[in-house]
Order: sequence, then structure tokens, then C-alpha cells
Amino acid sequence: MSRARDIRLLLSDVDGTLVTNDKVLTEGALAAARALRAAGVGLAITSSRPPRGLRMLIEPLSLQQPLAGFNGGLVLDPDLAVVESHPLDALVARRTVDLLLSQGLGVWVYTEADWLVQDAGGPHVAREAWILKFDATVVPAFTDADLARAFKIVGVSDDYALVARVERTAQDLLGPTASATRSEPHFLDVTHPQANKGAVVTAVAKRLNISPEQIATIGDMPNDVLMFRQSGFSVAMGNASDEVKAQASAVTDSNENDGFANAVRRLLLQSDAA
Repeated sequence: MSRARDIRLLLSDVDGTLVTNDKVLTEGALAAARALRAAGVGLAITSSRPPRGLRMLIEPLSLQQPLAGFNGGLVLDPDLAVVESHPLDALVARRTVDLLLSQGLGVWVYTEADWLVQDAGGPHVAREAWILKFDATVVPAFTDADLARAFKIVGVSDDYALVARVERTAQDLLGPTASATRSEPHFLDVTHPQANKGAVVTAVAKRLNISPEQIATIGDMPNDVLMFRQSGFSVAMGNASDEVKAQASAVTDSNENDGFANAVRRLLLQSDAA
């Protein structure tokens, strides 16, 4: 825990970490954000969500540090100016779509501005629209023009074992041309190889002129392990799998039990009250 005393920035995942399952910022989380500011520790967020689906967090958290959407594929300042942009290569995007469809997964394609699906009634589409606060655009097929501007492609299935198997297949097939990791048990995210949360740590450190060792990270899913490995101190949520917990410096409570706020108070600020 002593390493956490030198932390200058907390880089937080959003879903399953910063917000509850109902996508609520609790009073505890808001208080923790205020306590970080008072202690001189910055707060930045990174998510598999598109940046458009992160905007609603800027004001309540008084964010002053970058927002990394698409797992780092598109990084914005809080004023929404683009800092970094890493779209997928068009040929890699086509290979990805073909692979996911061949394995029986639903496919979503995210561009900088749009979310494209082939089935408006498909698994998780309605809930994702509620989370992101905008609707998907239904297309009959994903065209070359669509894929030439893709930042993230998602394979969707409620067969969690299938998603895990396809994750390994995608990693083998795409190799260094893409990053393929699960952001939820039912979501496999494929992004540019530099669009991963580990790269977000190094990019933010460089932008803020601090060492990655001075960054703490907190998350709950396999794609968060990439940022755990690059940061000086890492915290897994109580709702994370044992595999994810084993990769973290410490474990906090679940996102339904104010795990984010408790991690800030007990592990980062090491005080009794956030």
C-alpha cells in the first residue's frame, strides 16, 4: 500500500467500477472524486464506451483530465477536443467482422460518431442505448465505408464461454494488428493495437509529464488488467473475477457496495472518510 502514497492520478474504468449496475454515480463516488481533488490527485476515466457515452460524467465528476473512449481508441480532453485518435485499419476491421459473424456472435461497429448494428432487437442493444443515451443506427450490412472509419468492433453473445473462446481465436488470428479483449462477459472488443487500457496509462503519463508509477488504476474486467500492468498501483473491484483480482495490487468492494469510494478512501488516500 505504501506505493499508493506517491500517486498523482487515478485512472478509472467506468462500467462495473465507477458506476453501479444501474449506471449511477453514488454519493460516495462523487465524494471520493472531491476528496481526490482536495488531495491533489487527478481523476481520469477510460472505458470501452464511445466518448459520446462518457460525456454525462464530465460535469458531476468535475473532470479535468482526459477521457479515453473505445479503450483508448479516441482520447478527449474534458472540453471534448481530440487528444489521440486510433481507428482500426480497414482490412483488419473486415477480418474482425467476418470472424465474429462466422463464430455466431452479434456484431456492433462503432465509428467516431455512430453505433451501427444489424438487428435493433439483438441482445443488449436496448440496454446499451439506455447506457450511452443515444440509439444505434440499423444497417443491412457493414460496408467497406463503415469499416474504414471504425474505432471499435464488438462481438456480442450471452454465451460467455463462447465469447471467451472467440477472444482467444481473435487474438491468435489478428495478432499484433488489433487488441481483442472482453470488456464484459458478453462483449468482445476489438480495437486498434494502441487502443488498449495499458496504452492509455502510458499516454496519460506522458501528457501529464508524470511517471506511470505515479498512476493508480481501478477496474473489474480482463481489459483492465492491461492498465494494471502498466501502473504503479492497481485495484480490482470486488465484482471482478478471481483472474482479474489476481493481477491487481489490492482488491476493494463491489461496485454495488461503493467499491470505488472505498478504494479511494482506504487504499489511495488512506483515511477514514472520503
